[in-house]
Amino acid sequence: MNVGKYTYRLKQVDLDGTYEYSGEVEIEISAPTVYSLSQNYPNPFNPATVVEYSVPEKAEVTITIFSSIGELVKTLVNGTVETGYHKVSFNASELTSGTYIYQIRAKGSSGNYVESKKMMFIK
Repeated sequence: MNVGKYTYRLKQVDLDGTYEYSGEVEIEISAPTVYSLSQNYPNPFNPATVVEYSVPEKAEVTITIFSSIGELVKTLVNGTVETGYHKVSFNASELTSGTYIYQIRAKGSSGNYVESKKMMFIK
């Protein structure tokens, strides 16, 4: 989701087909203040999953997938990423079932950030 103000409202539909809207609600999505790597979802997955991450500043970001024995399987992101919240999809249909490690490496003006998490692929 991009940084900014968003307005939304809900629509309630009854069984008889009548409906009513809620009042408007405004939320503000602010820029992240720290680097983060979220747990992929769904997990376990077959064959695709999503990895979300955030960067508090423009940074050089690499997100890689490794096998359980440390072999590089795939690079999902490799380049400059703007401040904000991001997500990337990973399709593992060519791989065998098992546990994989995904890792973010980010280098920005405030320093370096590295974090790893596990994901499980089940065919």
